[in-house]
Amino acid sequence: MLINCVVYENGSKLADIAVDDISDYITRPGCFVWVALSDPTNEELDHMQMEFGLHPLAVEDAHHGHQRPKVEEYGDSLFVVMHLVEPSTEGEHCTNVGEVDVFVGSNYVLSVRNRSKQGFLGVRERCEREPELLRNGAGFVLYALMDAVVDRYFPVIDALEVELESIEQQIFGQGGTARNKIKQLYDLKRRSMILKRAVAPLAEAAGKLHGGRVPQICLGTQDYFRDVGDHLGRINGSIDAMRDTIGTAIAVNLSMVTIEDSEVTKRLAAWASIFAVCTAFAGIWGMNFEHMPELKFHYGYPVALALIACTCGYLYYRFKRAGWL
Repeated sequence: MLINCVVYENGSKLADIAVDDISDYITRPGCFVWVALSDPTNEELDHMQMEFGLHPLAVEDAHHGHQRPKVEEYGDSLFVVMHLVEPSTEGEHCTNVGEVDVFVGSNYVLSVRNRSKQGFLGVRERCEREPELLRNGAGFVLYALMDAVVDRYFPVIDALEVELESIEQQIFGQGGTARNKIKQLYDLKRRSMILKRAVAPLAEAAGKLHGGRVPQICLGTQDYFRDVGDHLGRINGSIDAMRDTIGTAIAVNLSMVTIEDSEVTKRLAAWASIFAVCTAFAGIWGMNFEHMPELKFHYGYPVALALIACTCGYLYYRFKRAGWL
């Protein structure tokens, strides 16, 4: 579906145009065309390939989708793939992974958004408010799109960190069962890996756009792409730290379960020892032999009960002092 098709000249918006008029403007000096598509059909992509002369391998990747984040050069043009990570409407802890493919040439930008509800109209408005930067042409538009995608990663990582802190508090508190905590931690780890697969390859690919041999399109915007690379590095570091914390939290939770089981075992063993003494005394004095001492003793029964009670009381005191009860 076509979102918009706009031509810019010398950093300012010239006009909204029809797709069939693209070829009339991309040959004009100082002009470039910015087209945005959302979940396009194969026919729409084929039409764009014809209008802009896109490389067939890049178009094939856009057709198939589900690409790894990357930056590829095809002659004087670039093909950039980025993942869009956003909360899903299917559930509180579900994550939707969309994709945006960006074709960039000296006189055009084509963004193709798939499986995502969040558009980039704000990016277009931002670029139009900064005509002095938009004069850099398609390279600045690519930076603005990348910057918008990367900025959307920060709320995701913040939400994951808040959830991790909540689970850590539950581990040392009384909320939730051990099984539920382990399930929450593994679900958190799964979602952090989704973000990792979006960020790490993009951070590596973004290095091609600043420093060293930079594509001609990005020569005037290297500092901006370096800023994007710094943001990706920060997010990547936060994800690695969170994954380590999750692994530690899982180990601590399992240790807490082991400690709790040990405490229960000690309490059961202590009470079993106390009742074993009662059973031993009752078993000895309950034997029906004809010749047993104390059988004719007048106070034998209360003395036996007192001895059992005193022995059990002493054992209870010792176990309590040792922390078993």
